[in-house]
Amino acid sequence: MTTKVVASVDTVDRFRAAVDARDLAALDDLFTEDIRLYSPVKFTPFEGKAMVKGLFGVLLRTFEDFRYVGEYSGAAQTSAEGVTLPSAVLVFRATVGGKEIHGIDLLHFDEDGRITEVTVMVRPRSAVETLGEAVLKGLVAEGLA
Repeated sequence: MTTKVVASVDTVDRFRAAVDARDLAALDDLFTEDIRLYSPVKFTPFEGKAMVKGLFGVLLRTFEDFRYVGEYSGAAQTSAEGVTLPSAVLVFRATVGGKEIHGIDLLHFDEDGRITEVTVMVRPRSAVETLGEAVLKGLVAEGLA
């Protein structure tokens, strides 16, 4: 278990650095091939490294003033398999379309410390709606939806 926790701490640091730098290429080594991302605006997850990286590209262009403001780590059950894995919660703030967003990224790590699942939760509802519209527009423009 110690190896997993150390690996996930390193992954969290690298993930935060990649997001802060808006460096999609740096995310490539951090994601598993079969990564899933659960969105606050879509019932089914985005699946696969290419799709999740594409979505992150849209998100990083959509969010204004995105910043992580907190972090928690431990273990949590995944959505798909229901297994408990090392996990981290990154608390963030951002603005989209003039609406302030409060949210979290829940990251789950595999045995190699790579991110296998991401769940994004956002509030308030008006910001979720604004974000959903902006992301859909970006995904269509990228040919991902």
